[in-house]
Amino acid sequence: MSRVRSEWRACRVPGLKEPYDTAHLRVFYPARATGSDAERLTGVVAADAGRAPFPLVVLLPGINVPADSYRWLAVLLARRGFVAVTPELVGELFGGSHGVTPGIDLEACAPGTYGSRATTPLIGAVLGALAESAPRSPLDGLLDLERVVVGGHSAGGTVALQSAAHVPGLRGVFAYGAHTQVAAALGHPPGTVLPVGAHVPVLLMSGENDGVIAASADRYAAPDADADPVARTFHEALTDAGGAHAWVRIAGAGHFTLCDPVDATSARGFLEAPEPEGSGARALAGHLVAAFCAAVMPPGRPAAPNPDDDAEFGALLAPPHPGLLDVRRR
Repeated sequence: MSRVRSEWRACRVPGLKEPYDTAHLRVFYPARATGSDAERLTGVVAADAGRAPFPLVVLLPGINVPADSYRWLAVLLARRGFVAVTPELVGELFGGSHGVTPGIDLEACAPGTYGSRATTPLIGAVLGALAESAPRSPLDGLLDLERVVVGGHSAGGTVALQSAAHVPGLRGVFAYGAHTQVAAALGHPPGTVLPVGAHVPVLLMSGENDGVIAASADRYAAPDADADPVARTFHEALTDAGGAHAWVRIAGAGHFTLCDPVDATSARGFLEAPEPEGSGARALAGHLVAAFCAAVMPPGRPAAPNPDDDAEFGALLAPPHPGLLDVRRR
């Protein structure tokens, strides 16, 4: 019987100081249960090898958003035939405090340095850990690291966009509630939007009611403080790709729509009203991510167990899904 299972791993993240140099990874994969005694006694279920080799999706978190908030999305992706990884790294944040972070390398974002390396060492550490042979892992020898999608939420989406040019095997990037307009404190001219250097399809998603981005406008000292930084990223940070890039704005969505559950004790959820019950925004965001990841894969990409469950990416955008307020392609 086909199902989704997960395993845990850990990896050292280069450039970080102990004890904040270890990321814990939860790796979700398509599994096929046999009902054996070994499964019953160990809880380990073999990967569905008939669907291998599996492409990989790395999901980078927002600041102080626990990895489990993205479990629903990782499970959705695994059902589509991907292996999805949710890393959790506790490290230094701005101002010297500590919390969950996508591992932002501020020096890599600075003028004269940006573009020379990834703005987070976490992506490389995750890929390196998964590339190592793990004989007791259900996924040993079954990953395809030439088919990788990197995505993230909030700051995780920002570093995914900024680091894309430095990710081997990359096929696409997605970001929710994220942009590349850079904080003035890093030394760039006010309002600077950093370019996305990778030549792969990019999906930008933003919410109609994103209170966190709105509350952060003073960080950027932009000449036009009312300009949407996600829109600016789409128009200024990307080069034309014949319609392969997309920006969508989701009706009723907030900054934490990609999270379930939303942890009200952490991060900045207090900056916006809770999402209305039954809005459908989270399901639509997940549908977009899964369809995008399938669309950017070369031949041999995974298929949904039931193709009717997930429409193709293009069908969501043209004509636009009724939950999308705005759709742009370039």
